[in-house]
Amino acid sequence: MGLTIGVDIGGTKIAAGVVDEEGRILSTFKVATPPTAEGIVDAICSAVAGASEGHDVEAVGIGAAGYVDDKRATVLFAPNIDWRHEPLKDKVEQRVSLPVVVENDANAAAWGEYRFGAGQGHDDVICITLGTGLGGGIIIGNKLRRGRFGVAAEFGHIRVVPDGLLCGCGSQGCWEQYASGRALVRYAKQRANATPENAAVLLGLGDGTVDGIEGKHISEAARRGDPVAVDSFRELARWAGAGLADLASLFDPSAFIVGGGVSDEGELVLDPIRKSFRRWLIGGQWRPHAQVLAAQLGGKAGLVGAADLARQG
Repeated sequence: MGLTIGVDIGGTKIAAGVVDEEGRILSTFKVATPPTAEGIVDAICSAVAGASEGHDVEAVGIGAAGYVDDKRATVLFAPNIDWRHEPLKDKVEQRVSLPVVVENDANAAAWGEYRFGAGQGHDDVICITLGTGLGGGIIIGNKLRRGRFGVAAEFGHIRVVPDGLLCGCGSQGCWEQYASGRALVRYAKQRANATPENAAVLLGLGDGTVDGIEGKHISEAARRGDPVAVDSFRELARWAGAGLADLASLFDPSAFIVGGGVSDEGELVLDPIRKSFRRWLIGGQWRPHAQVLAAQLGGKAGLVGAADLARQG
């Protein structure tokens, strides 16, 4: 199969891109994300039509944030869109007259990194995305492992602290409550409130108050050496690395790929994640260590991965 389209459904925009067999994006088309579930279906079809103009496209892959069934057709549940058992594949296929594959967005991003990014050369890869929440994907034996019902790799909702912090999923102590963009902001606010004298740079980047601290302020402050900002990244990394050590016990991959907005800070967060991973890896002094790598495709991973999964059929 030649050219395919990948669709990335974001909170503010829906992007569709024509992707070739080498993972190159040949054209893109973006539309604003509508507020309604049906409006989003319309927008997906509009983006596909816009991106495909002038190209001979053979299939469409859609990355959706939520649980996608084992047939890669129905969105069983989407936390940020009112989709409950939404037959997305059928709806879009009827409109665009092309074969459609629906995949969880984190799975799509993981596949994109495995095929065309940091995972090249590895047969067994675990990807995690440290964004607002925490997602992931499993590639074992060169295959995307989705589980019997299609909803594997929801790593963010592994419970790491019994009776811990309440999560948006309704459970308590989920990993993403301790290793995510939200967690980073919480750590910084707690520390700035306790020792404001150590957060002068951080507070100065916002409105001067603890409540005004945002993720972008923490990143900039950490680059300037602000003690509270640096320590907040270290706390996030401690939890992230410990979680990777647990995943190593489950899957024994040759590499972990860390993506998502938090990972954009590079070695500021990756180096302490690696240290924490080595610290908590069971039998680590006697066994081989998986590499912990930075994702390479950035925000394009989901679109490229969805397009390639559509090509795989």
